[in-house]
Amino acid sequence: MNIAVFSEKSFQRKWNKVLATSSLFDEEVDQRVRSIMHEVASKGDKAVLHFTEQFDGAVLKARELIVSKTEFEHASRQVDSATKAAIKESFSNIQNFGKMSKRKGWSGRNSHGARVGEKYDPFRRVGLYVPGGTAPLASTALMTVGLAKVAGCPEINVCTPCNPEGKVNPDLLFALKHAGASKVFKVGGAQAVAAMAFGTRTIAKADKIFGPGNAYVVAAKRLAFGHVSIDLLPGPSEVLIIADPTANASYVAADMLAQAEHGSGKERVCLLTTSKRLISRVQAEVNKQVEKLTRSEFIGKALNKNAWLIHVRDLDQAVGLANEFAPEHCEIMTHNARKLSKGIVTAGAIFLGNDSPTALGDYVAGPSHVLPTGGAGASFPGLTVDQFQRRTSIVEYQKSSLERALPAVRAFANMEGLDGHGNSAEIRKS
Repeated sequence: MNIAVFSEKSFQRKWNKVLATSSLFDEEVDQRVRSIMHEVASKGDKAVLHFTEQFDGAVLKARELIVSKTEFEHASRQVDSATKAAIKESFSNIQNFGKMSKRKGWSGRNSHGARVGEKYDPFRRVGLYVPGGTAPLASTALMTVGLAKVAGCPEINVCTPCNPEGKVNPDLLFALKHAGASKVFKVGGAQAVAAMAFGTRTIAKADKIFGPGNAYVVAAKRLAFGHVSIDLLPGPSEVLIIADPTANASYVAADMLAQAEHGSGKERVCLLTTSKRLISRVQAEVNKQVEKLTRSEFIGKALNKNAWLIHVRDLDQAVGLANEFAPEHCEIMTHNARKLSKGIVTAGAIFLGNDSPTALGDYVAGPSHVLPTGGAGASFPGLTVDQFQRRTSIVEYQKSSLERALPAVRAFANMEGLDGHGNSAEIRKS
């Protein structure tokens, strides 16, 4: 793990290094992804099958890309009752949260007396990416499909990678079925995003693509923008923790390790604290706890590259640095954490107090855990149900309101030299 102290001359250089580790923009990754997307756009299913064999080791036919009814039924029989109960509990909280934040249409009158407003319609077909690989994320299935279901999307297609035998994790399949996925395809990586963006004979083109993924998935979403709408840029996981001497070192260490274990090696974990003593205690706890975790090899890669323990001058400096970092997850373990959180304006999600680990947001709290990473939080919010809704404005004039609007329409048409615009209104005078 790396250490930086605010009083050191090298502090700014080290902090710049912290910020420079974003995985959102990597030219080598972009070049490889462009090639994959071009192949899928031009060759369709043939390219998807080729990349599925190359990257996942599965030799499939096009019809085998779709998870069958039999496979769903078999998966359901394999999932134990405790797992089913946890999935249902999480899904209930996600749906309730989504219903409370769903946007509704409105209507009112403008200065001319005309009726104006907005309506919100669900996207007709959405494409959702759910990571599989070393950690099949059943929770992500719930937090993407669940919101699409609340929004009322009629067609919810999901892509997720399979194993070399062409199988998808049964817990993940149960979660997808329970949440209401229309179709599930055994396709992962950039090729999955490309298939949903351009469409193939087997995988229909989506109106909008959602979901997190590794650096290649995120690059594909960014490069697909314009061909299709996308939600945000949720890449390798991050946590930034702001702590004072009241924080529990074992909790801080555990939360850093939890976000480092995903497996890409590009995860970022950062502690900003006013206490030098806490830094040394957290170091000791990390070394102690990591030995007991099954994914210690993955964790080690992330800790060596992108883990930072930073001694800050005061909590005001910590807030300023946190806003520069724009973390996916921001935990605040300080006295009066709620008050301090008001200054955090770029985080994907904020977790307050010693007893609110990020894992609660990852699994069961209710808000979606699909959040911006790599600094994208400064521009993007986390995934919410309204992102599955299309906004359309409504304008309805009558003769009387049209008459009141005409002077302003004439003025704009004259100043812009667009007399056809003016005529289209004038011609309607009674």
